[in-house]
Amino acid sequence: MNTPVMNSAHLRAVARLTFGNTASRIYLGVVAATAVFVAVDTLFVAHEDASFAGVWLFFLAAPTVFAFLAGGSVWGADAPGPDWFVYLALVVSVLVQSFALGWFVRLLRGGAGRTRSAHPQGT
Repeated sequence: MNTPVMNSAHLRAVARLTFGNTASRIYLGVVAATAVFVAVDTLFVAHEDASFAGVWLFFLAAPTVFAFLAGGSVWGADAPGPDWFVYLALVVSVLVQSFALGWFVRLLRGGAGRTRSAHPQGT
């Protein structure tokens, strides 16, 4: 039985789709800038009430973050899970969406179904 193995070519393709195109880089840049904003707001700004700055990260990670957080319901119905699980769900969902965005851009450009010519390049 021949099972597919994730070799270096597959890993490079996944990395290229996740980080290697302009749309994914812009998305990841917006997420990084928002994370810095949330960190500064949380650490250095005094609020009388709770700040809703962290909600922006969830907006940027939606809808996949909600699927991951629903999986975190094994820790109880009251909370989405431990803090480490929420942070991990945010990171993984942003990476999944960056990959999906890169794949969609490739699909729009015609890269997914493009066929190669039967003639070698040198002739």
